[in-house]
Amino acid sequence: METIKIKYFSDKIDKLEYIGGKSDWIDLRASEEVSLKKGEFALIPLGVGMKLPQGYEAHVVPRSSTFKNFGVIQTNHMGVIDGSYCGDNDMWRMPVLAVRDTQIHVNDRICQFRIMKNQPAINFDEVERLEETDRGGFGSTGKQ
Repeated sequence: METIKIKYFSDKIDKLEYIGGKSDWIDLRASEEVSLKKGEFALIPLGVGMKLPQGYEAHVVPRSSTFKNFGVIQTNHMGVIDGSYCGDNDMWRMPVLAVRDTQIHVNDRICQFRIMKNQPAINFDEVERLEETDRGGFGSTGKQ
């Protein structure tokens, strides 16, 4: 089991909890009240900073109910937090765009994260042909 050092920037949010066996994703919560009008952008403060284990990064994505409940979309669609983002002022945030007027309250579960191993070192070997079966190009699957 890996250990992650975590700093809470707010005492108003629930502590993070890993529920092994039920989900590989851990919910993150808004640590401040955020009011948005349709079309506005905000960085939702998540109230935590972490020192990830060596060789890992965090992937941050909306929860399945985020759009329905709050009317926001994550502007980068998936946030990647690398292991070097771990200073005392490096609070995690979620960049969002509102598609309707909305209010996000302190402690609302707004997104989720999981940690993933960093990509291994790779080399590229340039070739003229890939010598595998051609699937027909982008978007070709499912065509009758």
